[in-house]
Amino acid sequence: MSKQFDVVVIGGGPGGYIAAIRAAQLGFNVACIDEWKNAAGGPAPGGTCTNVGCIPSKALLQSSEHFEHASKHFAEHGISTGKVEMDVAKMIARKDGVVKQNNDGILYLFKKNKVSFFHGRGSFVAAKDGAYEIKVAGAAEEVISGKQVIVATGSNARPLPGAEFDEVNILSNDGALRVGAVPKKLGVIGSGVIGLEMGSVWRRLGAEVTILEALPTFLGAADEAVAKEALKAFTKQGLKIELGVKISEVKNGKKGVTVAYTDAKGGAQELAVDKLIVSIGRVPNTTGLNTEAVGLQLDERGAIVVDGDCRTNLPGVWAVGDVVRGPMLAHKAEEEGVAVAERIAGQHGHVNFATVPWVIYTSPEIAWVGRTEQQLKADGVAYKAGQFPFLANGRARALGDTTGFVKIIADAATDEILGVHIVGPMASELIAEAVMAMEFKASSEDIARICHAHPSLSESTKEAALAVDKRTLNF
Repeated sequence: MSKQFDVVVIGGGPGGYIAAIRAAQLGFNVACIDEWKNAAGGPAPGGTCTNVGCIPSKALLQSSEHFEHASKHFAEHGISTGKVEMDVAKMIARKDGVVKQNNDGILYLFKKNKVSFFHGRGSFVAAKDGAYEIKVAGAAEEVISGKQVIVATGSNARPLPGAEFDEVNILSNDGALRVGAVPKKLGVIGSGVIGLEMGSVWRRLGAEVTILEALPTFLGAADEAVAKEALKAFTKQGLKIELGVKISEVKNGKKGVTVAYTDAKGGAQELAVDKLIVSIGRVPNTTGLNTEAVGLQLDERGAIVVDGDCRTNLPGVWAVGDVVRGPMLAHKAEEEGVAVAERIAGQHGHVNFATVPWVIYTSPEIAWVGRTEQQLKADGVAYKAGQFPFLANGRARALGDTTGFVKIIADAATDEILGVHIVGPMASELIAEAVMAMEFKASSEDIARICHAHPSLSESTKEAALAVDKRTLNF
């Protein structure tokens, strides 16, 4: 007889492991299945985010930023270092160590919360006796049973047709995190989060980086003012960004990759690089789930169809994170995982898509929450906006990082904050105040009246709120 659980979670990424822990906290007997392996073949829960995404990319970004500071900026602080060299192998090893700490931390949390962990690939077998049988294909195959099932199998990198990933020359986010030496020339197809972050890492370490973007606009999802400021900063740093290109052919050879494309003016161009990162989006990971065995409904993209509460078409089966609709963000998956566990317990789990923050960990960092100015214009919403530059912020001057600004958009009639957009130092941390303010339906006046520590970068948020009413104090 198979092991029986109240809740079985398929996938141990941010959505899955958090759902499992929350369900266990609520008193359920929980199992979590995850197939990620470390170099030794052992379990490595945490999904794409921990293993080949958010966490390792931040580790490399930190290392490369230290290198750039030491080689280019220490002198202005009176620090003499001599010639600075980067040991790429050691940098990659540190990144791997950070990943392992997170893997081990999740395994510890499973043990602490009495979540039964199964290392292997989970797939549906059948619906039987009011529960679902799930096969775990690991070192030893077994079948477990769950009254409730949460699918959190994440997403995979989308390949470019005719340029399949070999993770040697043509790289996904996975291969981009394992490059053994600084490439002389690096090409990136796609100017989204992964492309910009990985391009920034290797540019800082000395690579000549060219980013090719099919769309005619840069960072179309961001506020236009933020995108314009970011493009100016990245170009000044040395990133070459071409917009409106059309890829015609990619040739992968022994000496590197050649990309033939048409530029925005219709001219034929060719780019020869040592390595090519393809970051043109991600696709839901449902292959191998055996959804047909139980009749689980997928859409034309291969994503699991869910309602607003993450319920699928099957009773007792839920899905969260990248494998369903909505932004493919780790923190969105976590919130859905918690909400589903609470709904299973009869509570009212809640996820507010309007206040999910977005962050790009480049330098300058980019972060936003809520609607952009162009979205509000398109929707015919009357608004007022205020902006404050980090150039006028004392802490930013002391840091030596004054690029960018904070921008707050509020309703013209009610003053309720509709969106906050930041490009500049520590934007990833500053955005949290904006998220909280919007969750509590704050007005720009509310932030303008709150005492912010001096000197701090957060004062720029206060000043941007004051700017909504055209009464900044320091600019």
